[in-house]
Amino acid sequence: MEPFDYDALPGRVIFGVGRRSEVGEEVDRLHATRVLLIADAHDQETIDQVVTVLGERCVGIFTEVAQHVPMMLAQKVRALATSSDADATVTLGGGSATGFGKAVALTHELPQVCIPTTYAGSELTPIWGTSSGEVKETGRDLRVLPRSVIYDPELTLGLPISIAGPSAMNALAHAVEGLYGPGANPVMSAIALESVRVLATHLPLMKVSPTSIEERSQVLYGAYLAGAVLAVVGTALHHKTCHVLGGLYGLDHGQMNAVVLPHALAFNESAIPEAYQRLSSVLGGDAAGELYDLARTLDTPSSLLELGMPLEGVQRAAPLVVAASASNVRSINEAQAIEFLSSCVEGARPS
Repeated sequence: MEPFDYDALPGRVIFGVGRRSEVGEEVDRLHATRVLLIADAHDQETIDQVVTVLGERCVGIFTEVAQHVPMMLAQKVRALATSSDADATVTLGGGSATGFGKAVALTHELPQVCIPTTYAGSELTPIWGTSSGEVKETGRDLRVLPRSVIYDPELTLGLPISIAGPSAMNALAHAVEGLYGPGANPVMSAIALESVRVLATHLPLMKVSPTSIEERSQVLYGAYLAGAVLAVVGTALHHKTCHVLGGLYGLDHGQMNAVVLPHALAFNESAIPEAYQRLSSVLGGDAAGELYDLARTLDTPSSLLELGMPLEGVQRAAPLVVAASASNVRSINEAQAIEFLSSCVEGARPS
């Protein structure tokens, strides 16, 4: 066995149906008394439930959550944290809500309790990101790592498959890149393969039975494992590409994951023969093709063209992808990036 390094990250996970009601206890564990709630505005009923549980501890609510954490809005939530004299944040929603909590943690060093409602995985990582204009900046800082994460599968029941599918493909991408990302190690590889198995097994079943709490729980569990892998291993070509395209064209992050993942894995195959074979064994066939087919069963878009990326955008994005992917397991030059991005724009099944 090759030598490896593995830094286990601190954190606490609470998993189970109805456990969002324990958010007050998690805040108390932090000895916090003035909580800023950051939430997706679309689920007012759950916001009201959390506010009721927090009671007087809730000193402010921010609901102007947007994808890619635009800097203008990040500054706004930071100002609210200051004016409300908050000593902790609770985030309720998908990865964007978590991202705004991290934006506050980065400048104010406030501990965060997360209640995810999608399969983003960001709630388990010390990775932060903000966007300004056409540039998305990301970084890694332990100050933004949430202290507690409450996974309540009931909160995912309201996610239609059109949203749940792309979100879960994002989680699957975390697990796949966990096998060969910059911090890959045998411990994380074992967890990553289990995540792939759980997600690949239960996502089609969730599509058939979208109100099954068992299938929602399994998918949320698989996403949790994938997030734990992402936190340690980091990202490679796939996620670097999604960040570049998200900054340039504002494309939906989950849907981008569904499109880009099979093509990024196909590009890296020659550099990761063992990991590719293990993935193929778990998926029951050629890994890149199986991931493409899985995404199709979830009715996700098959091409970036469907998401609104223009064909001419390939030339513009290619050098940025090359620059962002310096740590990828297989080096990529501009000509290769153009070919790779073109395959994502066209959306044919990778062979």
